[in-house]
Amino acid sequence: MKLLVGLGNPGSRYRDTYHNVGFSVVDEIATRHGVGFGTSPTEAVTARVRAGGIDVLLVKPLTYMNLSGRAVGALARYYRVEPEDVLAIVDDVNLPLGRLRLRRGGSAGGHNGLRSIIEDLGTQAFPRLRVGVGRGDVRRDLSDYVLSRVAAEEREALDDAVRTAAEAAEWFAIEGIDAAMRRFNRGDAEETPEPNETTPT
Repeated sequence: MKLLVGLGNPGSRYRDTYHNVGFSVVDEIATRHGVGFGTSPTEAVTARVRAGGIDVLLVKPLTYMNLSGRAVGALARYYRVEPEDVLAIVDDVNLPLGRLRLRRGGSAGGHNGLRSIIEDLGTQAFPRLRVGVGRGDVRRDLSDYVLSRVAAEEREALDDAVRTAAEAAEWFAIEGIDAAMRRFNRGDAEETPEPNETTPT
């Protein structure tokens, strides 16, 4: 089994914000497979799909972003899924809007959701898919930006990125992280150090 984990914050207040792009990606996968999310043994809602003959569990933690690891780790242990089979899908302010970056592992890069997963799994060696949301107006508080609703003029570009990210996540589940990196990292398939800049919860 593979876990495709979209990170975000629960509740209507955070719906359709930049910081919830991970939720949007797993929602897109669920829609493509005609399934809905239901309760799980942990603090998350989940949906099961089959992709290329592989069992895949779509996950949306119900904890807030900085506690995501609590739900992810519990599910990984419950289903006996190894860290290398857990793909975390997150927003990234250090990537231009719509840019995707897949990695085999690495640091949290300032992302508190990834930091929580690292702490709970006890390793950095799990794949992650970062979806660029840009930084917005540099004069604006970064936390305020990522927790704001997606701007109308950026909606189409981000929707396109979500669809491509959903394809990339399924490709990971079927073909593995290296194949997904080769296909979806646009001229950026080699490992590079992650930025060390704090991203708000």
